[in-house]
Amino acid sequence: MTKDHVEIWNSCLSVIKDIVTEQGYKTWFEPIVPLSLTDNVLTLQVPSQFFYEYLEAHYIDLLKTVIKRFVGAKGKLEYRIPVDSTNTFGSITLPSANRNFPKNPIGQPAPERLSSGPINPFVIPGLKKLQIDSQLNENYTFENFIEGECNRLARTAGMRVAKEPGKTAFNPLVIYSGTGLGKTHLCHAIGLETKRLHPEKTVLYVQAEQLSTQYVTANKNNNRPDFINFYQMIDVLIIDDIQFLAGKAGTQDVFFHIFNHLQQNNKQIVITSDKFPSDLQGMEDRLLSRFKWGLTADLQSPDLSTRTSIIREKLRDNGITFPEDVVQYIASNVRNNIRELEGVMNSLMAQSLLNKKAVTIDMAQQIIDRFVRNTVKEVSVEYIINIVCEYFKITPEQMSLNTRKRQVVQARQIAMYLSKKYSNASLVSIGQQCGKKDHATVHHACKTIANQLETDKQFKVMFADIEKKIALS
Repeated sequence: MTKDHVEIWNSCLSVIKDIVTEQGYKTWFEPIVPLSLTDNVLTLQVPSQFFYEYLEAHYIDLLKTVIKRFVGAKGKLEYRIPVDSTNTFGSITLPSANRNFPKNPIGQPAPERLSSGPINPFVIPGLKKLQIDSQLNENYTFENFIEGECNRLARTAGMRVAKEPGKTAFNPLVIYSGTGLGKTHLCHAIGLETKRLHPEKTVLYVQAEQLSTQYVTANKNNNRPDFINFYQMIDVLIIDDIQFLAGKAGTQDVFFHIFNHLQQNNKQIVITSDKFPSDLQGMEDRLLSRFKWGLTADLQSPDLSTRTSIIREKLRDNGITFPEDVVQYIASNVRNNIRELEGVMNSLMAQSLLNKKAVTIDMAQQIIDRFVRNTVKEVSVEYIINIVCEYFKITPEQMSLNTRKRQVVQARQIAMYLSKKYSNASLVSIGQQCGKKDHATVHHACKTIANQLETDKQFKVMFADIEKKIALS
């Protein structure tokens, strides 16, 4: 029985997966789609010209081996690249290097090279844009992002950016807030609205940690220019949680060059952060100054009116009704962030549906007691430092001094321990804010405090007093 192209490619993948790294497999082989197997030629669809060139440069020998193994000695490989020309999708077919074709298979002048080295895909006729997954969540739209006083500026600016990406004074648009207040929702909404209004533009949402991981991989494989070239082709680049680049000098350096190129070419940049740009620790000054070029807008905790609207919107989306007194009770008692509010709502709706019971205030109270009051709240490192310094009657500046004075050292270690427990900051970020210490110092401090809590009753009482002040914030 003759195997089809999907079976053949799956067999190839089973071998490739055991040879390449997990990251390499996910990045360069999972996106490939097998299209056909005709006359011993296996045709694969790849996302872009850049993708095709990378496979040919780094994996051609491996591909030759598996193709010959599963297709046969006469097996050959061909790539197909989707293109967008005047809003109609077609494709360009390119042979692999293991076929005896001329170097320029589509009968056009050889593509020119950029100064940084990689081939420029835009000069190939018809290949107007990279066909990439924007990584946007279709559920996070402007329609279900409830507007209130707490978010009006950021939401309005986001809609303006989506309408005219790269053409407003809001470039970059920096959105900052604490956890669970809608930063991620808003930046996905900006991306989706941009794609709706400007389908010809390439939009990409990426988390800062993902960007850093990609850079490390590219640098390890000596592909830094290709990495930069790819990101410089994006029309609307959305970087979520930029604070995770703190202390990562290499990624910050490469992002600096990407940022400059995009802005100089009127491409839109949207960034989210957990704090105001000037408060970000472990970030290069040249990046921080650029973050301030556009508009910085914050998202604040939703007021009662906004929380009530969010509850009603969620009930409406799910086709469920709650008594008005329950709606008001939830809105009045879940105040910290939207994520918490949605968690309570999900739990109540599940309880109601599974137990086939009407939702009551008693039921809401039980859920809130379990879900909210037992949840460890996230607070900023800066706030924790201030609480600790106030307790020890020292200033934050004194705590940052390079001194062995017992009171200062203990205050710093407690601040580090509590920051690790109550904030979402990395050890690098905590260390930077607690006297410009490295992550190893933070790790040692946390271990020291944990040991003291187990062995020193007097210290444990003192620590509980400090922690209580943070818990009541």
